[in-house]
Amino acid sequence: MRILDRYVAKNFLIGYFIAFCVLTGLRIIIDLFVNLDEFTEHADIETAVVIKNIFTFYLLNSTLYFRDFAGMITVVAAAFSFGKMVRNNELVAVMASGVSLKRIIFPIVFLALLLTGVLVIDQELIIPPLADKLVRSHNDVPGQESYRVRFINDGKGSLINSLKFDVGTSTLYDPTILLRRLIRPGIWEVTGRIDAEKAVYNAAAGRWDLYTRSSETGQWLSHGLLFEKGSGKGLQPVHFYTSDITARDIPVRCESEHKTLLSLRKLMALEAQKIQITDTIQLSSQKHFHITDPLINLVMLMISLPILVCRDPKSVKSAVMISFALTGTCFIFTFVCKILATEIIFDRVMPELWAWLPVFIFLPIAFIELDSMKT
Repeated sequence: MRILDRYVAKNFLIGYFIAFCVLTGLRIIIDLFVNLDEFTEHADIETAVVIKNIFTFYLLNSTLYFRDFAGMITVVAAAFSFGKMVRNNELVAVMASGVSLKRIIFPIVFLALLLTGVLVIDQELIIPPLADKLVRSHNDVPGQESYRVRFINDGKGSLINSLKFDVGTSTLYDPTILLRRLIRPGIWEVTGRIDAEKAVYNAAAGRWDLYTRSSETGQWLSHGLLFEKGSGKGLQPVHFYTSDITARDIPVRCESEHKTLLSLRKLMALEAQKIQITDTIQLSSQKHFHITDPLINLVMLMISLPILVCRDPKSVKSAVMISFALTGTCFIFTFVCKILATEIIFDRVMPELWAWLPVFIFLPIAFIELDSMKT
């Protein structure tokens, strides 16, 4: 059986590589065709720099494309592998030797589990550190991006606001930090305010160093101004502000639609802060979909395998079409669930239900198909 397992695994891996290159390449070509003019907006940049920018942009975004297409890639690879075996009447020979077709799909299921592990690594360990680079637009030059920071909250509950955050220098310009304390769940009280003309992130110390320009000499002073409510001390100099918000976190936090780039651990930490109800719902939805997405990819493969394992070469095309229709239905249904997860339905918001609903519906279908599979 080892020879047969290696043969099936080899066909599957070849199909997986081809499907990955085709789907990812098609995604890159379409995006490049639509946004090529944005890469060339800066007339003062040399052609070599533009080409390097394009290459870097899509190389980094390939991690996202793999995450989004991993389920479909696996199904296409399985269709490629079994389609070749059916066309050459190899499954008939295998069955004639007394080997069950359920044993044939074992190498593909095993490899799918390993590739799901790769997907989890990509989702939790590779994408989050690259999040600050993945949120940049097509027309942004690496290192020259800037963002408007609108009262993002840190682990202490404080709100950070700034007119501009410069990525290249890791600097907040004209920052205002509102210090708050939690009175009761969902209710916060402002206890103070920190003002400065700029705050530079100190990666070694894990803090924001504050600076204010002297009105007399024009030199930069290494402190900001702290006003504590009810202290009666007036404005006090403060040299730094310690926060769990780093310079790499700000671009992602500024773009609320990019919460999917955060790791599961980060999503759980943000959800625990319970700053705003809408943010909590979105974070809860993303947290659960981080768990269910790899499971849904496996379910998509399991509902397609029993259909793809057919013995008649004449029925290969119809089997492939039916399997793609089922996996496409699962993919679309999951997409709709992601939209509805943050919507109010029947006067309630249930992100957990919508995240697990595709698994509850399509996993029993996969088991029924496997059980009724003619071997």
